[in-house]
Amino acid sequence: MFQTHEILDTLRMIDQEKLDVRTITMGISLFNCVCDDEEKLAQRVYDRICTQAENLVKVGREIERDFGVPIVNKRVSVTPISLITGAVKNPVVIARALDKAAKTVGVDFIGGYSALVQKGMTAADERLIRSIPEALSETDVMCSSVNVGSTRAGINMDAVKLCGEMIKDLSIRTGDKDSLGCAKLVVFCNAVEDNPFMAGAFHGPGEGDCAVSVGVSGPGVVKRALENVKGQRFDEVAEMIKRTAFRITRVGQLVAREASARLNVPFGIVDLSLAPTPAVGDSVAHILEEMGLERCGTHGTTAALALLNDAVKKGGVMASSHVGGLSGAFIPVSEDIGMIEAAACGALTLDKLEAMTCVCSVGLDMIAVPGDTTAATISAIIADEAAIGMVNNKTTAVRLIPAAGKKVGDEVEFGGLLGRAPIIDVHPFSAETFIDRGGRIPAPLHSLRN
Repeated sequence: MFQTHEILDTLRMIDQEKLDVRTITMGISLFNCVCDDEEKLAQRVYDRICTQAENLVKVGREIERDFGVPIVNKRVSVTPISLITGAVKNPVVIARALDKAAKTVGVDFIGGYSALVQKGMTAADERLIRSIPEALSETDVMCSSVNVGSTRAGINMDAVKLCGEMIKDLSIRTGDKDSLGCAKLVVFCNAVEDNPFMAGAFHGPGEGDCAVSVGVSGPGVVKRALENVKGQRFDEVAEMIKRTAFRITRVGQLVAREASARLNVPFGIVDLSLAPTPAVGDSVAHILEEMGLERCGTHGTTAALALLNDAVKKGGVMASSHVGGLSGAFIPVSEDIGMIEAAACGALTLDKLEAMTCVCSVGLDMIAVPGDTTAATISAIIADEAAIGMVNNKTTAVRLIPAAGKKVGDEVEFGGLLGRAPIIDVHPFSAETFIDRGGRIPAPLHSLRN
């Protein structure tokens, strides 16, 4: 039972502090769609999604109305497409079916045009990765991901090189839209199978036929809570974040269980990540600054983020028995007004962001770099981030936007949740010879845990 003061606290968080459920995501298995005719496969994929997710948007709106909790996005994730396209010569046909199905059921995004190539690439994997620039430039709401490394397998440097080339191609193909296509693609190390957040969502091979998961938000709620412990010791800061994360996650748990019951679909997980938006008052960077930093990115930022990420996890995990996904704090530059401001004034650099990814939930997210950044440099940035994930046994990712025709001092504008971003400089020195080696960077010794 919820107590009266808990209900009033929740109403205040929604009304004044921008608490929302960022997404209800339905994960759908497509394994039963497999066939060796690409047109039949595309039709089966379309039919399966339209049947299973027919009521997802309607139910989401009903829950919003009945409980007064804003639900920003309704989304679908599917089985990594490379796993069902072994006999398909042109996977873009399936991409079009995914996009069409998403529009038919009315969701905001669909994820899963993905390949898992941490140890090696099948012919189907390579075809799908090479098709991503065409697929994302021809579709509107479809998202894509590639997992190039893991703690158990190491880093597939052939895939890393291919991803750099593919991102460069995609940036040019969508250059008339500030290279928007790159915002719908993420390259992972240690990707999780139950992530409800785009662009990296897919319904993993270890999942069931269908599940509904929820991703919560609430940076504004945490910042407001920290205003009550100004000048106090970090012990008190951590305790305040934990208590606040508990309350935020309870809202997500309520929505997830209600969605599961109304859709008659198993409850997957609650991802308790603090996911910012470009709106004022909804920034992870401003939480870090509330701890005493003049500007996010200055010395001390990594320590502050480590405290925040850990406290969010500790508080949230007590509020739900099914916490999963990424769960922690996201630092997407273009989607966080505080990060945008810090990057624009030079306080936040690519190197500092990389350091911060050692202790946050994901990695280098929604970062715009000059359009003339080479494919080899993009691959090297991916390799660095994958190494952090591999060695530290955590999920890391890169969602990099080499903005065609843009240079340092310019800005890209995407609108909506994707926001805007200043162009951040990259190192001018080449890594091409390093990337051209190919092969696989071996897994670290501590991966041998059997």
